[in-house]
Amino acid sequence: MYLTNNFEENKKTFDEMLGVGKSYDVQTREFTILNTKVQMYYLDGLVNNLEIIGVMEKILDLPRERNYHDPIEVIYNNITHKAAKIFDKFTDIYDQVLNGVLVFIVEGCNKAIGVETRGYPIRSIGEPDLEKVVRGSHDGFTETLNINIGLLRRRIRDGKLRNEIFNIGTKSKYNVCLSYIEGSCSEDLINYAREKLNSVNIDHLIMTDKALEEVLSKHPFNPYPLVRYTERPDVVSIHLYQGKVAIFVDTSPSVIIAPATYFDHLQHAEEYRQTPMSGTYIRLLRFLGVFLSIFLTPTWLLLVMHNVDLPGFFKSFRPDDTVTLSIFMQILAAEIGIEFLRMASIHTPSSLSTAMGLVAGILLGDIAIQVGIFSVQTVFLVAISAIGSYVTPSYELSLANKLSKLLFLVVIYFFKLPGFIIVVLLWLIFLLRLKSFNLGYLYPLIPFNWKEFKRLVIRTPTKEVNHSAKTKM
Repeated sequence: MYLTNNFEENKKTFDEMLGVGKSYDVQTREFTILNTKVQMYYLDGLVNNLEIIGVMEKILDLPRERNYHDPIEVIYNNITHKAAKIFDKFTDIYDQVLNGVLVFIVEGCNKAIGVETRGYPIRSIGEPDLEKVVRGSHDGFTETLNINIGLLRRRIRDGKLRNEIFNIGTKSKYNVCLSYIEGSCSEDLINYAREKLNSVNIDHLIMTDKALEEVLSKHPFNPYPLVRYTERPDVVSIHLYQGKVAIFVDTSPSVIIAPATYFDHLQHAEEYRQTPMSGTYIRLLRFLGVFLSIFLTPTWLLLVMHNVDLPGFFKSFRPDDTVTLSIFMQILAAEIGIEFLRMASIHTPSSLSTAMGLVAGILLGDIAIQVGIFSVQTVFLVAISAIGSYVTPSYELSLANKLSKLLFLVVIYFFKLPGFIIVVLLWLIFLLRLKSFNLGYLYPLIPFNWKEFKRLVIRTPTKEVNHSAKTKM
């Protein structure tokens, strides 16, 4: 719907669209300049009041009584200190006001002016809780898109960095930014990402990046994450130079990095803040922890159910026969208990989390052993498995691995060794069939790429890293 030359009709239509008089935060004001009436619209709380004062000072300096053939051009040309744009559709200026832009409707004109005056409430920049490092930068993204792009620009001082904006949502429109480095990222990947974002048809993105991921994914019920989340600007920067794309969603501090393979989720910024030898050591320990988080308790259950005679030191891992519960039920109950602890720690105030951990982890565990609910071996091995899952840098991957582990436990309990072999093979086939933005999920292991596989296992020195390598699709 286009604006007309009828000032009162334009005002009435736009007042109805914004709910003027029904929403207290919708602010309007009518004034006269150039012998012409002007109506101003903005949303209180989404604008910077100092910016509005600066714009109004420029406009009110214009003569009130003097006539001009095209007053909207005069107003537009007089606002030189802020970004401004002329619109001719109601839907366009409606979206602008909802995004914190100051809009002017001018008498006798079938166009309106939007002036950049956004000033969103922001959280101070701090280090992400899930991606802390001992050394290095301690800043992280916030819920404001412009600030996040600024943090990225501060690290990538490259004229080839591109930030394309998309408006997604049929009812509540959200600003989504696609970032990539021209020349490092393949055109196929850029076009694929654009196509996916343009094809999104959803009412809103209240759940921000996660809702967008579910819409973009070809496998909505797949537990394994096909994109990587991060709140660290340095992590996004290095991935962009590796030929990947980053997707920012306004109101979310998490940034989507794509494509992301299984092994991308196992990398952490801390590895690159240490020497190559120390970084490799940390990385290999992390791989071991992830492996134990998946296979430790299922393998132990399999050995116990087949009464395998464990050699030497491993004899101490034979379960206590005095415990009434079966090994399967012990492991299952302990795994569920660990999940209860995890959820409780998330929702417990920080001042009480230490006390909660002591009560739940030590007292309940000790009492469960004393009364014969759990064996010592079960508690120990489940604890090692839980620590391995916490070692996993990606929270989404650790949850997916836990679901796989529970599946392995159930299959082993009912079908023993043949079932375990079959379910592991099916699990590997499932991972092989997954693709993240058309890239194999187990790359560079399958399909095998020796150069990338070496980088995966070994933290290579900085001089050996090829930042201009394009991600293949």
